[in-house]
Amino acid sequence: MIVIFIGALQVGQTGLRHPRVAIRAATGSTSDNSLHFGVTSDTRRLKQFPPPYLLETPVHDLALHILLFLFAAAFLAGFIDSIAGGGGMITIPAMLIAGIPPLETLGTNKLQSLFGSGSASIAYARHGHVNLREQLPMALMSAAGAVLGALLATVVPADVLEAVLPFLLIGIALYFGFKPNIGDLDKHRRLSVFLFTITFVPLIGLYDGVFGPGTGSFFMLGFVSLAGYGILKATAHTKFLNFGSNIGAFFVFLLSGVVLWKIGLTMGVGQFLGAQVGSRYAMAKGAKIIKPLLVVVSIALAIRLLADPEYPLRIWLRL
Repeated sequence: MIVIFIGALQVGQTGLRHPRVAIRAATGSTSDNSLHFGVTSDTRRLKQFPPPYLLETPVHDLALHILLFLFAAAFLAGFIDSIAGGGGMITIPAMLIAGIPPLETLGTNKLQSLFGSGSASIAYARHGHVNLREQLPMALMSAAGAVLGALLATVVPADVLEAVLPFLLIGIALYFGFKPNIGDLDKHRRLSVFLFTITFVPLIGLYDGVFGPGTGSFFMLGFVSLAGYGILKATAHTKFLNFGSNIGAFFVFLLSGVVLWKIGLTMGVGQFLGAQVGSRYAMAKGAKIIKPLLVVVSIALAIRLLADPEYPLRIWLRL
């Protein structure tokens, strides 16, 4: 499970628009075979994973032990994602290992992730860390930005975003790792709630629609550095905005017919339970656990991109 966590990227709405980037980010695969709707499992893509995980049976007939494996992966992902994001680094490789086709993996991942982000949002709200009704406009702005990003995704050069992203993530890790006064208490806000809602939130939502990986880290950075939130409050609000953008992305995949309900709902239960445990752990430990885990997740995302043989800067510089 640790190998799965380190070896892949959180993938957002980019899957339908940039499936090569999404799957390659999650698995390290450089193959572009069968990335279209209605594909069947491409075993060549999964040859790096030995039996018994490489399946030759249809994904609708997955054995019980494979469903249990996916449930466990989703539970772990829900736990980590509810604290620091990055759950897709676990769930996407797990589904690919199980032999699920790439686009179905991305669509089903959005279904099961709804349970995790929704579960975490409810848990944080019940303990007073986020007011869901008051933050609804912010979530809607995030969703609107994501929709616009999805519409613009075909004209935005994904390679440029992919080239810059690792350095942004490393910067976020350094900020949270070395800034001494980041704790659970709110600080002086640099932007009003209204200005933050109409500027930063839709901007990150736009990024989520165009590309996706690292969205939670960017929301955390904004809530802490611009809105002045304490790190626990920032985590709670980030999960709610993630839930909003996930809803929009899920319907895109749903209309495209690439959601596997049996697998998604099974993993959704794991996500829900994992997020409940993770959010409660985050509320108990606060910044002591959130900060280091956020740093680890951001660095893991950056390393995954930099290690990719098709990372744009490596190609441009012929490294």
